[in-house]
Amino acid sequence: MNSKESCRSELRIAIRQLSDRCLYTASKWAAEQLMGIEQDPANFTPSNTRFQWGSSSIRRRFRTNEITSTPIAGVSYVSTPVMEEDDAVDGDFYLLAKSYFDCREYRRAAHVLRDQTGKKSVFLRCYALYLAGEKRKEEEVIELEGPLGKSDSVNCELVSLERELSTLRKNGSIDPFGLYLYGLFLKEKGSETVARTVLVESVNSYPWNWNAWSELQSLCTTIDTLNSLNLNNHWMKDFFLASAYQEIRMHSESLAKYEYLQGTFGYSNYIQAQIAKAQYSLREFQQVETIFEELLRNDPYRVEDMDMYSNVLYANECSSALSYLAHRVFMTDKYRPESCCIIGNYYSLKGQHEKSVMYFRRALKLNKNYLSAWTLMGHEYIEMKNTPAAVDAYRRAIDINPCDYRAWYGLGQAYEMMGMPFYALHYFRKSVFLQPNDSRLWISMAHCYETDQLRMLEEAIKCYRRAANCNDREAIALHQLAKLQYELGRPEEAAFYYKKDLERMEAEEREGPNMVEALLYLATYYKTQKRFDEAEVYCTRLLDFTGPEKETAKSLLRGMRTTQSGFPSMDVEHFSP
Repeated sequence: MNSKESCRSELRIAIRQLSDRCLYTASKWAAEQLMGIEQDPANFTPSNTRFQWGSSSIRRRFRTNEITSTPIAGVSYVSTPVMEEDDAVDGDFYLLAKSYFDCREYRRAAHVLRDQTGKKSVFLRCYALYLAGEKRKEEEVIELEGPLGKSDSVNCELVSLERELSTLRKNGSIDPFGLYLYGLFLKEKGSETVARTVLVESVNSYPWNWNAWSELQSLCTTIDTLNSLNLNNHWMKDFFLASAYQEIRMHSESLAKYEYLQGTFGYSNYIQAQIAKAQYSLREFQQVETIFEELLRNDPYRVEDMDMYSNVLYANECSSALSYLAHRVFMTDKYRPESCCIIGNYYSLKGQHEKSVMYFRRALKLNKNYLSAWTLMGHEYIEMKNTPAAVDAYRRAIDINPCDYRAWYGLGQAYEMMGMPFYALHYFRKSVFLQPNDSRLWISMAHCYETDQLRMLEEAIKCYRRAANCNDREAIALHQLAKLQYELGRPEEAAFYYKKDLERMEAEEREGPNMVEALLYLATYYKTQKRFDEAEVYCTRLLDFTGPEKETAKSLLRGMRTTQSGFPSMDVEHFSP
């Protein structure tokens, strides 16, 4: 990668340029990466060591392969393009318009720049008109909303803006920021192929606009589409690919990219959060929890991404930690969608589902496209047995992101609860297609095949086998495979799976009804096969349990000993304990 000093210089310029054009999200992202670059130890002073966590165990864990600032073999980055500015052309008009823009008086800002022809002014005018149209669209949604906030409202400014920017692009008088807006408008219009082409032009001309990369990423839903992009090999491309891999569920590749980027941006909270996201998708919850704890120590007022941390705490049933996190984000900024989502998770864990739904709805009032809130609200409605409302919530989540496997899975659960297994099966298939390595999805689909309406046991067995191969943490698949094989009259296969299940329970030091069932079946099976030594081992282990299985084991042992001694076996009921 380019030298760290070169990256610093480029990012400092980018922050000013992005902020000057009111692209504050991209400016903030660039500033975070600037502070994430490792500092020069020679320049350390007590006042600028905020990011020096050299002794941090979490840093060491993810940097086992140290990467220097010089390019590795075979990697060569293009030089950073230089963009010409035209400040002198617009001067005072631009400053006034930007002041109006910062005060959210978008139409006033656009009016001031109506006769200005400089590229910066054209961009800000178009951007202001776009946001004014978005603001009016949101107002119409509130005034004319249908069920769950659905509305046919559109941004009335898009048609004229798209036409104007199209003409400027043909004339060659558009800058990278104008191309970004043009690509955004084309995406809203539904012209995805052209939008990708335009956004690629934008990021190749000006690589630091993270907003443009994000819009381009949303148009790349498959690896083939991603590979077809004609992107310059600038170091910002690595950030883009890492994020895009995560969205198309290539989590291991995403993790590798971010670990590579840590060679230069070793103290970036953003990269740490993205690593946590990748590991969350890989269900490595312990590592995720450790990373988020470190993030909160280093950035105590951070709210973004903390909703994922709350999901981990919820899954691990860490009630006290989730309560602390909810209180923390509430005191930081209670009117953020992430804060509402975290509080909703807290009430859900306490079993207060009505309150949980209230906070998820509040999150959606703040951001109607907040995907997690729709999905989690659907889960709450499932808990409340309100399946029609759950279906509506899940469908809204799918409208926002058709690749959200959780929403498809939720729809499958909802239709299964309504006694409609064929519909449920359709949605479960969608979910496993999107997330084929999640054992829970395969198990749910197997349960669906087992229902009285379907009774497709061979298909259920295939699903349980896939679940067993996907690190079935709940230890359901092997036990169900054994039971189904027994039900289908295959005692040898049933014994095989009972034995594997027993070995797993022993390795995890778990006991319970499943262990008793496995021991009892294996004892009976090996006795039937006249493999008395093995049967006796399982019977002996059953004697450690209390209940009817202990008496059954005694009877089996007496029967085997009688058979081995040569005397005719008698009914076990004739024996006293």
